Amino acid sequence: MNILDKISAQKIKEVEIKKSILPIKILEQSVYFNMPVVSLKDAVIDEKKSGIIAEFKRRSPSKGLINNTADVEQTTIGYIEAGASALSVLTDEQFFGGSSADLFTARKVNSAPILRKDFTIDEYQIIEAKSIGADAILLIAAILDKQKVKDFSALAHQLGLQVLLEIHNAEELSVLSENVDMIGVNNRNLKDFKVNIQTSIGLSEKIPDEFVKISESGISKAENIIELKKFGYKGFLMGENFMKNQNPAKACSKFIVQLQS
Repeated sequence: MNILDKISAQKIKEVEIKKSILPIKILEQSVYFNMPVVSLKDAVIDEKKSGIIAEFKRRSPSKGLINNTADVEQTTIGYIEAGASALSVLTDEQFFGGSSADLFTARKVNSAPILRKDFTIDEYQIIEAKSIGADAILLIAAILDKQKVKDFSALAHQLGLQVLLEIHNAEELSVLSENVDMIGVNNRNLKDFKVNIQTSIGLSEKIPDEFVKISESGISKAENIIELKKFGYKGFLMGENFMKNQNPAKACSKFIVQLQS
């Protein structure tokens, strides 16, 4: 059983508990539920911006604890002030140390688009994402079949949310749905956790042109983004590279200055 299988199994249990504590009727009463969303897609394709989706995460299964002192409010505000195009917030608790409250907090103090980074295995989570202020959700091809991607992305669009479909190889493109807005290539090998941006480069020509391309994981130098742009990538999801610093927002600012110089 790989890490995605373990996370998915745990997520099924968590969602059932959440459904009993916070029914959909309660989620739909959230102040954010009927508010318009901000387009993540438009933010990353805007050539006047960096294309960086700066992520807030405390830990990961591959790296363990990354940062347990960073403040969600200060960090996310700092990311946007530094020039990030959008935000990503990890809301998985057991494996990444996040929570729905983290995204809710980020939403209260930011007008930039926010991606809810989690492991979506149930429609309940999509409704929950809308209720906590997300603008986009992540669907992971490795844990979903074609029908679920179709159903989940359709529901997301009904709620006004955009959809980022994450793939790790060309075979996973088979689950593509017309309601997917962006395709993210995760450069992390889930078997050995090694990261290589050549994964994004190798898959670039296989991704249909109508989908915005996002490269995820392993981006540590401005040169990486410059190279990835040559292959049609518009968005660049970066978390660990910033969060491993005591001041993630300052690290983000320094990186974007290097990118624009």
